[in-house]
Amino acid sequence: MIRTVETKLGKIEGLPAADPRITSFKGIPFAKPPVGDLRFHAPVPVEKWEGTLQAYKFGPISVQPTPYYNPDDLYCREWSVDKDIPMSEDCLYLNVWTPADLEKKDAQKLPVYVWIFGGGFQTGFTAEMEFDGERIARRGIVVVTIAYRLNMFGFMSHPEITKENPEAPTNFGLLDQRMAIQWVKDNIEAFGGDSQNITIGGQSAGGASVLTQILKGSDGLFNRAVCHSGMFYMPGNTVMNPKPLSTAEEMGKQFFEFCGAKNLAEMRKFTTAELRQKWDEYGGHAKSIKIWTPVLDNKFIHSDFFSAVEKNAFKSVPLMFGYTSDEFNFQTPDGKTVNPIKQANIMYQQFMEKYGIKDKNYFYHFDVDIPGWDNPGKFHSVDLWFWFETLAKCWRPFTGKHYDIARKMCNYLCNFIKTGDPNGKDFDDSQMPFWENFDSSKVNDMKFSV
Repeated sequence: MIRTVETKLGKIEGLPAADPRITSFKGIPFAKPPVGDLRFHAPVPVEKWEGTLQAYKFGPISVQPTPYYNPDDLYCREWSVDKDIPMSEDCLYLNVWTPADLEKKDAQKLPVYVWIFGGGFQTGFTAEMEFDGERIARRGIVVVTIAYRLNMFGFMSHPEITKENPEAPTNFGLLDQRMAIQWVKDNIEAFGGDSQNITIGGQSAGGASVLTQILKGSDGLFNRAVCHSGMFYMPGNTVMNPKPLSTAEEMGKQFFEFCGAKNLAEMRKFTTAELRQKWDEYGGHAKSIKIWTPVLDNKFIHSDFFSAVEKNAFKSVPLMFGYTSDEFNFQTPDGKTVNPIKQANIMYQQFMEKYGIKDKNYFYHFDVDIPGWDNPGKFHSVDLWFWFETLAKCWRPFTGKHYDIARKMCNYLCNFIKTGDPNGKDFDDSQMPFWENFDSSKVNDMKFSV
């Protein structure tokens, strides 16, 4: 049965999800297609449309290496299973799952969760299997997953681009996210959501994006945040920390020359396929340091995250954050194993306490044994199956104990989204183990394990 809502931009039709109590709306545009003269340009708000938008399927994914299934690659086995998924520069779409009775939506005012996917700012998309919002929506939350431009399309810098738009010279992917969050703020009540109770969340580069959005300032757009495996403190790391605009512009000049383009107009004449091929030849994803990531442009990003934290030069929001046991571990000279995300999380809390900031933050440690012939350990991103409670979509032979911990993790997450406190009851009406807000002197994380 088709279900319809009316936003400030026009009518939208959605469809019942697998659970008919949930309605899904997929492929809703929140910005004009960033093509032609809008390639390498800040996003422009979408205009009102005539008629009714049929939001039945995901929009094309952001331009990136073609997803493919490679059984010899861990992340391909886990996420990249559809080599035929549509891809386009016309990619600025979002998706909504709502449990609201849309005929009585004005009386609902349900909490809202806006999700930002990860992928090193080079890859990723909202249509990944693990990001199905239905299980979270079943807990009384309106879930929104947003797309944004990646790699060179999202973070290209060049003197001519800066001259064209000096107030938004780069960081287009982050600006895309911001525009999507604003769209949610302006329109989510049509889906039964509460525009005054919005939580943003993300993992890995999505988590880093969340921190950047916090640095920019919540500006009433969101109330709290979730950062899964996204807080890094790695001084001197040119990939993890934003590069200066002048450095990024020089890299852009080199890439223009590599492409044989004399100016921005010529760069905009290349087809998407031609540019993607040039990107691959130039460096591409993880082939070298020649990758496009967030830029210290003094417009959207004025500081790297920890410099701002150390100076108390930002306004924090309550935060749920944590890490998985086996991600990015390294050995110190004295033989100790260090998890940089854990260390960054603790350091963040120490600064909050130093400055007397009273936000109640919640720290977790994901240490669940992961089954499979590949013996993968507790690898970076595997906890996503659990937070979204989408284990049934995964190929791994998860058993009842995994489903039990996923149910509890999703419960904790949803309680935090609703109130800022993860504690509450499980589905059998029993009280879940108490999750104390974080105290860096205790390092009192919530450990998820089976």
